Amino acid sequence: MSHAERVRQHVVDEYLSPARKRGNQSVSVNVGTVQKAVHLTNRVSLVCTALESQKFLKENRLQLVSKTGPPSGQSTTVTYTYEFADPKKEGDKASDRHDAWNRLRGALKDVFAELGGGENYLRNERANFYGQGKNR
Repeated sequence: MSHAERVRQHVVDEYLSPARKRGNQSVSVNVGTVQKAVHLTNRVSLVCTALESQKFLKENRLQLVSKTGPPSGQSTTVTYTYEFADPKKEGDKASDRHDAWNRLRGALKDVFAELGGGENYLRNERANFYGQGKNR
């Protein structure tokens, strides 16, 4: 696992997941605290880049609301504040596909039960593929 992946995973585990469970709308993350927690030294730039990346924001459905700290933007005093984005408002296609799939799951369950189950249905279909009593 790369350093950037470790940083992102730490923030998810220690900041984002607990905040979501509490029902918070936003969460703040300090670069120096994260750098220390993942046992990195002199890697402020790496931590900042990991926490600003589109990959991190998209994977965790976040919107970067503010970034406080010095003008250089590269310091242990930099603090990012994120808001949890609502995937429905954003039109998250992956989430929409997942919801559609969940609605369809089991739709034919009763039909297959009437036919003796899915395996029995397929067995009969294969046996009668060329018509009753005809072989290839």
